Amino acid sequence: MIRSMTGFGKSEIERGLKRITVEIKSVNNRYLDVSMKMPKSFNQFEGYLRSLLKNYVERGKLDIFIYYEDYSDVEDSLLYNEDLAKKYIEYIDKMCDKFDIDGEPTIGDMLRCQDVFVMRHNSLNEEELKPLLKEAMEEALKMLVNARSIEGENLKEDLLSKVNDLSKHVDFIESKGPLIIEEYKNKLTLKVKDMLEDSNIEDSRIAMEVTLFADKIAIDEEIVRLKSHVDTMKKVFEEGGSIGRKLDFITQEMNREANTILSKSTDIDITNVGIELKTLIEKIREQIQNLE
Repeated sequence: MIRSMTGFGKSEIERGLKRITVEIKSVNNRYLDVSMKMPKSFNQFEGYLRSLLKNYVERGKLDIFIYYEDYSDVEDSLLYNEDLAKKYIEYIDKMCDKFDIDGEPTIGDMLRCQDVFVMRHNSLNEEELKPLLKEAMEEALKMLVNARSIEGENLKEDLLSKVNDLSKHVDFIESKGPLIIEEYKNKLTLKVKDMLEDSNIEDSRIAMEVTLFADKIAIDEEIVRLKSHVDTMKKVFEEGGSIGRKLDFITQEMNREANTILSKSTDIDITNVGIELKTLIEKIREQIQNLE
């Protein structure tokens, strides 16, 4: 199974008076890029959580939001530093006198003074919260993986359809090649005979010119490689897993072969189909950027 890099997962685990909610949003990215927003008291778990998610996700930009609620009777404590408040007022009064400023510090002013009021949070019980956090995180990750898998399968069906269309274009170009050489041979024969007014011109000379022309416009190798890339791409889709980078490389190689075919083309039909081929390869490449 293949996976998209776009998805969303959410879980909410409640045990007693404690509740942990995890939300994960994922979009495409070249590498694994993780951003976590959670209570400061949870920072001790960040390394553990990052190692955990690597079991589920290989690529993508993940935004993870963790919320914690505790409704137990033990409340956080608000501490008031009176000595520090006196120091602030003392220095504010000195500044007012020195710079001839009217007014006195208000309660609002004191609330903005750093460390006058300090919120002391209850220490977390790591042994109690870690299993709860793990459960919430894994449940959200499983939901995310499921969403990415569903989107990935939809992308796979559409991409395989495009690959089949691409294969038809390659077959058309392959079938057209020998006809171009034959047409060139006939035109060259008529032209030379007309110029020399000699119907007995040696066939060997015509054959040599046709051979030179055929070598110049030969696209056999490009066709063989394109067919090989198409077969490889289909196999990669069937293998599944993290295939985005591999498919991206294959499309780059396909595009290189398509460019060579266009540069050698002397036929309007091949040129037109070659352009359609390049357009289709680019569409495939754009969609592949969303695969993990």
